[in-house]
Amino acid sequence: MIQKIMKHDNYADLFIKFSPKVTLEKYVKDVDLRRLYKLFMSARNQSGKVILGALPPIMVQLKSIIDVLKQDEVKDILSESSTDFDQEIDFESFLRAYLNLQARAKAKVGGSKRASAFLKNSSSFLKSSTTTPGHTISESEKSYYVAHINSFLGEDSFLNEYLPIDPSSNSLFDLARDGVLLCKLINVAVPGTIDEGAIITKPVLNPWERNENHIMCLNSAKAIGCTVVNIGTQDLIEARPHVVLGLISQIIKIQMLADLNLKNTPQLVELVEDSKDVEELIGLAPEKVLLKWMNFHLKKAGCKRVVTNFSSDLKDGEAYAHLLNALAPEFSTRSTLDAKDPTERAKLVIEQAEKLDCKRYVTPIDIVEGSTNLNLAFVAQIFQKRNGLSVDNEKISFAELMTDDAETSREERCSASGLTA
Repeated sequence: MIQKIMKHDNYADLFIKFSPKVTLEKYVKDVDLRRLYKLFMSARNQSGKVILGALPPIMVQLKSIIDVLKQDEVKDILSESSTDFDQEIDFESFLRAYLNLQARAKAKVGGSKRASAFLKNSSSFLKSSTTTPGHTISESEKSYYVAHINSFLGEDSFLNEYLPIDPSSNSLFDLARDGVLLCKLINVAVPGTIDEGAIITKPVLNPWERNENHIMCLNSAKAIGCTVVNIGTQDLIEARPHVVLGLISQIIKIQMLADLNLKNTPQLVELVEDSKDVEELIGLAPEKVLLKWMNFHLKKAGCKRVVTNFSSDLKDGEAYAHLLNALAPEFSTRSTLDAKDPTERAKLVIEQAEKLDCKRYVTPIDIVEGSTNLNLAFVAQIFQKRNGLSVDNEKISFAELMTDDAETSREERCSASGLTA
């Protein structure tokens, strides 16, 4: 039925007739629905796909959004649901994005019951489509996740019998069915999250044992900061590829960004000027801190470029070249910047990063195509191997004090609310 609807010439009419789980049409008039569908179709790229990154310039031109939200604001709101701006979206996700932005715009100029109702029911427009059929799987990302798992769990006493996994096969999904792999990967990301003795590890598990492992996995994933909305144990038992990869992606991201905070890396205080900026740094999301760190070194190296994302801003490889030359002058070379072809430059960037012991997880094509998740992982790996920050004991002591104050304030707030910190 879904395929027939998607191929139909008048999809907007069929969308009105066959409503999704959340009844979106009650928020959109039929005329608007048809107009939005035409707009959606006009956003298709050369491959016939509509990607998340195509939405900001389109959305800011719409009647209820124009003059209220700027393009950067639209992009920030969209990134609350996904930072992968190369992600393909369907018409339902497009509608959710529009309605979410429309509600935000109305709330900004005074609000309305209609806007509040939609915001309450749709805080994340992409969440409901994460388990829909036909979800595209990135083979490059899958290969990266497999390489990461092989590297960090290759010597595990139970899993070493099944590793290394062949990235070209479906072994990853077969191995994920029992929940053991996911539980152990969580412990790699945040050590001690799960009691290893509580993980049921046997060559063959019965349905009850599988379910126990997956319940423990989902609860623990949520505890370390993963979004597990619309993910059930059955999704994992059936090893639905986009669900498994989505969860693995979040777990690995948490691991890769674990040191992007003042508590674990107090040297990050060098990125800011005064105490007010330190407070702001404490509140930044890890990926934002990573961008701030990258731009700090680019500016220090005399590069005028400012990187605002892990996708389009890194496609030509120039920012990488400047960053690596600044962090590792002993391996510095002009040949990377002099390369005319972006793919060739990306290849040289990866070779230069390997000299810092960065594993070859990303490919030149991943950089040139602007793969958000893989570029983020690559930058995070460079940070882990050489962050280039100075050891100023006075500044570090101040950062540690500020971090302690932030933790104390949090504990006080939790205590006052009767919660556990």
